[in-house]
Amino acid sequence: MPEYYSSNPKFYVSVDCIIFGFDKKELYLLILRRNFQPAEGEWSLMGGFVQAGESTDDAAKRVLKELTGLDKVYMEQVGTFGAVDRDPGERVISVAYYALININEYDAEQVRLHDAHWIRMNELPPLIFDHEQMVEKARERMKTQASVAPIGFNMLPRLFTLTQLQHLYEAIYGEPIDKRNFRKKVAEMGFIEKTDKIDKTGSKRGAALYKFNNRVYRKDPRFKL
Repeated sequence: MPEYYSSNPKFYVSVDCIIFGFDKKELYLLILRRNFQPAEGEWSLMGGFVQAGESTDDAAKRVLKELTGLDKVYMEQVGTFGAVDRDPGERVISVAYYALININEYDAEQVRLHDAHWIRMNELPPLIFDHEQMVEKARERMKTQASVAPIGFNMLPRLFTLTQLQHLYEAIYGEPIDKRNFRKKVAEMGFIEKTDKIDKTGSKRGAALYKFNNRVYRKDPRFKL
């Protein structure tokens, strides 16, 4: 090994996954009770160390699958957190990622084994280390991305009502959206298709169900809500 490398200190590199889900009108975060020291028993994001021969992206995908059983999930890097004293156990530099999943489509047994729980965003308990900073930064990143790309569809069922879609974006942005303006913009988007199916869970008359057409979106990637 060249002296340039061997003469410098070595650190642990980890990944932390900020896993968002959506149900009815609210955003949820999947967090777990940490089962080892330091901070055993406290609330934490799901994370792990980057292994030999593994990129940080690959490590994040592995960690996400270990917890949820899911792969091919929308995931994006949030940033790197490297404060000297961020982890009281060792010097650890963490690369944070956020993921968007359908809250009804994951391996419930895996989640149970990790003692993980879906918690409403407005009811989050204190999180260990700098995990609250990671979540805050991830939410801001998600808001930015949701305004220019249809990332929110990753948290909806395949068929959804326009009311569900509006509730999702209200949850992402944390504020109400004018119904008329929202539906006008949706109507301008060729990649949100109305189907011939009706959702009658909310009323006898029911509401039309829509779907996201990824093929059309890729040809005309305009999205602004």
